[in-house]
Amino acid sequence: MISDLRLRISDFFFAVLVLTITSAASAQAPDRSKPPAIGPAPSLKLPTIQKQKLSNGLAVWIIEHHEVPLAQVNMIVRSGSAADPIGKYGVGSLAAAMLDEGAGSRSSLELADALEFLGANLSTTSSYDYSAIRLSVPVSKLADALPLMADVALRPTFPASDLDRLKKERLTGLLQARDNPAALVQIAFPRVIFGPTHRYGTSANGLPPAIEAFTVADLQAFYRAHYRPDNSTLLVVGDVTPASLMPMLEKAFGSWKSEGMAPLVAEVPMAPQLKSRQIYIVDKPDAPQSQIRIGWVGVPRSTADYAALEVLNTILGGSFTSRLNQNLREEHGYSYGANSAFDMRLSAGPFLAAAGVQSDKTGEAVKEFFNELNRIGTLVPEDELKKAKNYVALGFPGEFETTGDLARKLEELVVYNLPEDTFAKFVSAVGSVTASDLQKLAARYIQPDKMAVVVVGDRKSIEGPIRQLNLGPVNILTIDELFR
Repeated sequence: MISDLRLRISDFFFAVLVLTITSAASAQAPDRSKPPAIGPAPSLKLPTIQKQKLSNGLAVWIIEHHEVPLAQVNMIVRSGSAADPIGKYGVGSLAAAMLDEGAGSRSSLELADALEFLGANLSTTSSYDYSAIRLSVPVSKLADALPLMADVALRPTFPASDLDRLKKERLTGLLQARDNPAALVQIAFPRVIFGPTHRYGTSANGLPPAIEAFTVADLQAFYRAHYRPDNSTLLVVGDVTPASLMPMLEKAFGSWKSEGMAPLVAEVPMAPQLKSRQIYIVDKPDAPQSQIRIGWVGVPRSTADYAALEVLNTILGGSFTSRLNQNLREEHGYSYGANSAFDMRLSAGPFLAAAGVQSDKTGEAVKEFFNELNRIGTLVPEDELKKAKNYVALGFPGEFETTGDLARKLEELVVYNLPEDTFAKFVSAVGSVTASDLQKLAARYIQPDKMAVVVVGDRKSIEGPIRQLNLGPVNILTIDELFR
């Protein structure tokens, strides 16, 4: 009897539940006749940047971020591959890579073991514009991890055996690149755009002749000249306060002293802009795909047009639904993906449109590239503009989610000397972009009749179709020429 009563009660409550759900569903039935409206972009309110200095003058920027018990400590050195001496291109990149290959009294393996024991992660890297040492660690282990980071930053040993190993790895990578069209075009395109004597015209990692000649003394000379407290900034984001953090930083980095006068490093000059269209083919016999790059000298990160160019490029090739990707991938099936980008640096980096395409569709693909590059100069329809602005604005706050994200955004402010309110103003700047603005920017920054076209592929199958397009003089480059 009791079980029957329980069953009847269970059936009753189940019926009530079904009735409730049915009523709620009918009362709130979604309108599936159109996509839901996109709401406004969330406001971006960044925590205050607290600026301090150590006793040796080393600048410290702190953002308190107490949501998780982690700390991100990034040391930025405002010298990268652009500071490489002529004839030693690649030394700055190699010096950064060697920092954690032995530091203080520890070998690279001992250093890795000590960091792993603390649950910390440390990496070193460099770009054309700067070098960086990045430490992520639980706050409870920060005091133990900072001395390890300080060893890497202040006391690298540059072991000769590890230098030989890294040199061999880079030379092997370049040897493998000779068989990879995607790697070859990354060497060929900057060389064509900037020329072999401009720093941006040669790989940040250098080419074989320079890499083979590097010595420990070369790396030490670059390190002494550029890794200095007056050329660096410590960025700390995490569950910290200045009161608790500054004594730890002082203990770890306060003894760092600059040696002599800071070197006079010339800024990377603005490369001369291309005046007419040129076509370059790098022959890679029997390549099943062609790698296409089309572009010219772009803009520096300091440009006042940054926000509007982000919108313009989103429409052209900066998203999956961009015009280039929809054309070459979705409509014609020539490529798995096509894109475009403004690579903004301290000096003007390249603007490029890019794709890997079927070898037998190379000519048609190049034609479609120019169709889109020319079409972007016409007035953008209002619905497409709104979609691009939403894409940029709604995605922007996601770039600040973690302690690591916040620290990386701070790097931009330091390296490119941007105002502190740069990010706070970005979404509103995007929202104010008009179709007329984009048309003017396209006329200025995207001029297809002056761009270089670089194609790496099987010459015997692609040269004819490319010449038939009558885009301009066709030049042939050999793979050997790219590595000199």
